[in-house]
Amino acid sequence: MTAQSHQESSTPLTVVVSRRVKKGQESEFEKLSSQMTERAASFPGYLGATMFRPSSPADPEYRIVFKFRDRDTLNAWEASPERVELLEQIENQLVQPSEREVTSGIVTWFSLPGQNPVTPPPKWKMTLVSWLALYPAVTLVFVLFGDVLAQIPLLLRTMAVTIVVMLLMSYVLMPRMTRWFAFWLFPNKDQNVR
Repeated sequence: MTAQSHQESSTPLTVVVSRRVKKGQESEFEKLSSQMTERAASFPGYLGATMFRPSSPADPEYRIVFKFRDRDTLNAWEASPERVELLEQIENQLVQPSEREVTSGIVTWFSLPGQNPVTPPPKWKMTLVSWLALYPAVTLVFVLFGDVLAQIPLLLRTMAVTIVVMLLMSYVLMPRMTRWFAFWLFPNKDQNVR
């Protein structure tokens, strides 16, 4: 296995599934989707899931976003009898087959609830918005903890700072930055974000 393929297989993955449900089958579909999530939660590598219900009759798709630790754990879940059994029942509730998109890395920071699957913005826009979040986050860490950090060996200091900053970026800053800059990142999309 090459270093690149190993890196790709060990990167957390986000899967976005879009499903159009037959009219009148919404309740059964949601029940089956909940069962699917419960089953996935018992699998190694599962990192969570969110269901976005249709925002309006003009956008009747359900969007399910779920994450796995890496390619191997995702593949194990997707090949499991527990998933295959429910998937067949879910597909019977749909107008057309599910659409599925797998993303990884920084692209997952740039997703809008109700707009998935979404074509990522140009890399230069993602880079600029990421920097607009990253610069103040790193600056704040050094302002608040600079004196303490200066006493820690470089490798440990770098590890501590990057852990704190990545958590801030993934869970606090980038979800907000993506919403705030949605008009610019996704100029051709309806900005009615749920």
